[in-house]
Amino acid sequence: MPVPAPSADARAVVTGASQNIGEALAVELAARGHHLIITARRAEVLEALAERLREQYHVTVEVRAVDLADPQARTALCDELADREISILCANAGTATFGPVASLDPADERNQVQLNVLGVHDLVLAVLPGMIERGAGGILISGSVAGNSPIPNNATYAATKAFANTFAESLRGEVSAAGVHVTVLAPGPVRTELPDPAEQSLVERLIPDFLWIDTEYTAKVSLDGLDRNKMRVVPGVTSKAMSAATGYAPRAIVAPIVGAVYKKLGGD
Repeated sequence: MPVPAPSADARAVVTGASQNIGEALAVELAARGHHLIITARRAEVLEALAERLREQYHVTVEVRAVDLADPQARTALCDELADREISILCANAGTATFGPVASLDPADERNQVQLNVLGVHDLVLAVLPGMIERGAGGILISGSVAGNSPIPNNATYAATKAFANTFAESLRGEVSAAGVHVTVLAPGPVRTELPDPAEQSLVERLIPDFLWIDTEYTAKVSLDGLDRNKMRVVPGVTSKAMSAATGYAPRAIVAPIVGAVYKKLGGD
């Protein structure tokens, strides 16, 4: 059976909804008629998105400005969601750092684990009992092809995405009989549009234009995959090639090559 259809009382939750894939997921869900709860840290950006979705798609959009790396704030949101009818959870919020982990700010690395790992784990545990009780639900977890293999100079991010990938695929095997769909989204580099060359980040300058994947396309194929209860969605040729390379090539060969690229992203 597909994920639950939109209903007046049900909400689809999107974390990290202020930009990129999260924003695209919120737009796509609204276009499909789902009422939303959108979260991120920047309240003003969320409010602008919410107003646009209300006007364009005539859906209810609730804004929760929450830093999911903050355990206290995350717990408060989880407590709320546990008491709501959540039909779909898109656990998308995440962050990354680049460079040798010994040279990075330990506080930033801990916050990355809080957001990328516990931000996923806690929200899933909050909404899952209700989904199982209702016999329906969808959980889309944003992992990454970066979680398929070790990546020097991106160690914490790669490790957190390995958790996201494995947790999603393991959870799927536990709840499929209960009517709950679980899909991991494992994209490569994604962006909304071609940036002005003068405003390109270092990441955008290092990765050729043809390798980037469109966020709107990513959101659509991800939600289609969730509806069909696919285990993993790897959008676009680039992501599929990266997934194959990191999944099957010997790690002793891949790690130094990828690590050299990520060293440049760290500014070296």
